[in-house]
Amino acid sequence: MSSGRIRRSLALGAVVLAAAVLLGVAGAGAAQAQAQAGRCAGHKVRTLSFSTGKVLVYKKRGYVCAVTVAKRPGARKSMSVSVQARGSRPARDKGRYTHHAGPVTVHAGHRCVWVKGKVGGGSTSSGWILC
Repeated sequence: MSSGRIRRSLALGAVVLAAAVLLGVAGAGAAQAQAQAGRCAGHKVRTLSFSTGKVLVYKKRGYVCAVTVAKRPGARKSMSVSVQARGSRPARDKGRYTHHAGPVTVHAGHRCVWVKGKVGGGSTSSGWILC
């Protein structure tokens, strides 16, 4: 085999290896994006922890979003989450879920919001926050 043919074979092998690595990284990123699909957009501004779970509160461009996450996911249990901007009605999600309730989003602008969450017998209520 000539040295030119060896170099071409090595270059082709390197290209195939690089493509495989890039596809693996892209696949992991897609799986992570899919796992986050049930979550809120924006940056996390509060975590309200309680005995059976936590409420994650996010904010982006005047919108506030919240999701309640069970501390021990698995069996279906009663869960709820609500967000209320001052002067408006609350946005709610309530049901029997295995992992999380929500997300729920409200347009708050520069108004305060009240966030509530519940998993089984435990719950939390924030009072007026993000004023």
